[in-house]
Amino acid sequence: MKRLLLLRHAKAEREGHGGGDKARALTQRGRTDAARIGRFLNQEAHVAGLVLCSAAARTRETLDLVLPQLNVKPAVQYLDELYLAEAEAILALVRDTRDAIGALMIVGHNPGLEECARSLVRPPDERKLRKRYETMTEKFPTGSLAVIDFQAERWSAVGGWVGDLELFVRPKDLPEE
Repeated sequence: MKRLLLLRHAKAEREGHGGGDKARALTQRGRTDAARIGRFLNQEAHVAGLVLCSAAARTRETLDLVLPQLNVKPAVQYLDELYLAEAEAILALVRDTRDAIGALMIVGHNPGLEECARSLVRPPDERKLRKRYETMTEKFPTGSLAVIDFQAERWSAVGGWVGDLELFVRPKDLPEE
């Protein structure tokens, strides 16, 4: 089995300070939400062996706030090609992942991240799982996390509508601390 965690960066400022869109930092709410998502990941034991993170300031800052919350420290790669990447580019990175990696996290941006999640997850038959799927396909807000499981031994086998949505959580779904 392979597990893919798709994390959209947390809430960011509307404008970057002198560096344009790529330099946008997180708002205070974004910093709080990122740390909450990190604690949630740790509590639920959803930890990846490898994290691929966009090189943008807001994704890096999100990850910088998630990582200290984890008991296990994954390998991290910052990739320019994840900055505003389309779904196809994200999927290509997933498929190129070494098969020794059982769980992969991607920290990125919309709309590509949301489109990638939608294209990978098959609509569930079970009623209780349908609500989670509908919430994800309705909107993938900042700081949201989708955990998708694939009955595959190789990342190259990951493709459209074969994944099972294990979890979709938004910062507003988590308890305040």
